[in-house]
Amino acid sequence: MNLRFRENPWRLMLAVNVAVFVGVFLHKIALPPYVPYIHLLVDYHFGFTKRALIGAIVALFTAKVPVWLVFALGGAVWLITAALFVRLFKRTFGFDDAHLPLFVFMAGSPFFLKNFMHTLGHFDIYGCLFAIVLLLIPARSLFYVLLATLFSMILVLIHHIHLLMYVPTIAAIVVLRYYLARGADRLEIVTGIAALAATGLLFVTAQFLGTMAVPEADFVSYLQSRMTDPIRTNLLSFAYIWYQPLAKEVADTWARLPHNLLGFPIFALLIWLHTPLWRYFSNSITALSANVHRRIVIAAITIITLGYLVMFAMVFDYSRWISNWAVCLFLLLHAVKALPASREVALISTNDRKTTIFGWVVTLIPRVGIVRPF
Repeated sequence: MNLRFRENPWRLMLAVNVAVFVGVFLHKIALPPYVPYIHLLVDYHFGFTKRALIGAIVALFTAKVPVWLVFALGGAVWLITAALFVRLFKRTFGFDDAHLPLFVFMAGSPFFLKNFMHTLGHFDIYGCLFAIVLLLIPARSLFYVLLATLFSMILVLIHHIHLLMYVPTIAAIVVLRYYLARGADRLEIVTGIAALAATGLLFVTAQFLGTMAVPEADFVSYLQSRMTDPIRTNLLSFAYIWYQPLAKEVADTWARLPHNLLGFPIFALLIWLHTPLWRYFSNSITALSANVHRRIVIAAITIITLGYLVMFAMVFDYSRWISNWAVCLFLLLHAVKALPASREVALISTNDRKTTIFGWVVTLIPRVGIVRPF
């Protein structure tokens, strides 16, 4: 076994990544679960409310919400997402030694599973999970478009910011796997446009009509009634976000911008460390057989990126946004590989010294964070 690690350090990187996952989890459970816990308390008790779907589902099973449920639910979703991604990678690329560097740069990236572990209890991972499911199931009928629409609307009800965070990636997956792969008639095109319009309308409803209408004291009192330990009022410190208008969120983001911009060089460094993966992605696009496919993939990447730029202007959780943007590109690569190619794409080298160093650095970085780097 030691000889195999010595001959192929990428195997050792995988083992180290598993240890890092465990370390991030142990560190996470030692931290106070502020926002993720309150999201399990909010439901539709006072009428239609933004960010309330998960809490409403939890309310169907229990009247009192223990704090440990944040970790139990978040951990279960993390395990399912990780398992499905492994299955997706195996189907797209396989697990031979030649593809190990690609797997390390994806699954071992601090942008991906490690950061989802650090943000355990937040709802970003649901978008990733639904996108992976759409990459795994067959795209053979209009049902695929309708299922993607259902997933998108569920994500908006979980948290309306998913309209910018993962819905564009889901739409890109549908276009690449369904519309480009088999063509589309008028009904399918109209259905796709209607799906986008319906999802957008739901977002507008959640953003502008989902604000809590009752006094904040009544809202907090109700949340306390759902807590197993109602004296821990510190866990409700973010109740104000159900009252905060969009203009206030944007103003807060821009007020924090000068300080948060200090982290951008670190984000740029983290992105640069994934250069072997980005190079492989770029080569996969240029290898596509049809020029129209290449243009559509580039347009999809542009739209996804623009969505994240809008998020940067609206909400200041920059480490989360950068991490999810990278994850969206990881998933989009799988959709690109399903399109016809005119030639084989050279894999990430297993012997290049610089690439190996990048792989080790990516492996050892435990996560990116929520607002500022690390």
